[in-house]
Amino acid sequence: MEILIRTYKRRLAEVNTKTHRFIFSEIDWEQPLIGIKGQRGVGKTTLMLQRIKVTDPTGEKSFYVTLDNLWFAEHSLIDLAEEILQKGITHLYLDEVHRLPGWERQVKNLYDSYPELHVVFTSSSLLEIDHSIGDLSRRVSMYKLPGLSFREFLMFEGYEVPDRIKLSDVLYSHETLAPPISSKLNVIPLFKKYMEKGYYPFYKSMKQDDYYSRLEQTVTTVIESDIPAVEKKIDYETLIKAKRLVSIISASLPYIPNMSTLAGVMGTNRNQLLKIFDLLDRAGIIRQLFVSAGGPKSLAKPQKILLDNSSLMYALDSPQIGAARESTFASFLAVDHRVGFAKDGDFIIDNRYLFEVGGKGKGFAQIRNIPDSFVAADDIELGFGNKIPLWLFGFLY
Repeated sequence: MEILIRTYKRRLAEVNTKTHRFIFSEIDWEQPLIGIKGQRGVGKTTLMLQRIKVTDPTGEKSFYVTLDNLWFAEHSLIDLAEEILQKGITHLYLDEVHRLPGWERQVKNLYDSYPELHVVFTSSSLLEIDHSIGDLSRRVSMYKLPGLSFREFLMFEGYEVPDRIKLSDVLYSHETLAPPISSKLNVIPLFKKYMEKGYYPFYKSMKQDDYYSRLEQTVTTVIESDIPAVEKKIDYETLIKAKRLVSIISASLPYIPNMSTLAGVMGTNRNQLLKIFDLLDRAGIIRQLFVSAGGPKSLAKPQKILLDNSSLMYALDSPQIGAARESTFASFLAVDHRVGFAKDGDFIIDNRYLFEVGGKGKGFAQIRNIPDSFVAADDIELGFGNKIPLWLFGFLY
């Protein structure tokens, strides 16, 4: 136990509270059981430690522990609770719960047996957390933390930025909103830097090659560890196919899957391909787009596939700029909106707004005379009419 305490105190002393993620102020921290899920490296650990530092500066009423610690090889969460309650601790922060076998049952027991204890837990295995949440779903307040938006990236770079901007304001007031922002920073090269490596907060502490290597390892971990954890019958050959599929997507323009051709290349069948697509999507590696945004993904083939964010694209390959732009746009909109495939453009948002995404020369040829249609254009500081700077969508969260 002493080792756990020393580790906690060291981590708490090291955490910086200068910059908070957008979700920090949106979580209802008073709830007795809170879950935070998100890809590896998006800042879940920092978020919890910042909460402790802000509300309990000495850390005496709180306790943080990561559940991959060897202490849990011989102890349970109930053992931990008994120890910390004797010390007057009221708030318990559990990092990476999916590392603890039977975690969902143990967390449920904490909730039921110690109503005086506030518990916050995180998981980096999006597949495992969704697979195992079970009875906890009626008890837990669940939040999802995405990677950095462009707005948050600028905060991490030391710039002062406005609060979140609503989509309706981006669409109809961008000519007023963009100039005061762009006048204070060199927005085009900053946005390029963001697209290349700004989605994961740990970019600040790593050289670019090390950053990309860590992202490659993240993909490997998802395929080799997270997927087998929830798909017990999956075989090694299928995992190899999943890796190959990610490579194909990362090297492509926005990927339009031909199921028959792809099945032949992959040496598999349509149903297995759809299963792999679904697993990679739920794990946060790819993003599937369907004709009906928010529709039943498991019942149809995706019309287009992107990698989840442009940082992943640059880590795995030298992406086509068109694919990187579309991936970035989709990552911005997917946080609070439904993103679907559009036959007449690139995206349909909330089954209403039609978008084409491209460079500064992108026009309206494909979407002319269609109501609620817009161009999200890269490489422009300011827009006009229904042509909006792509970077401004990075202020949605």
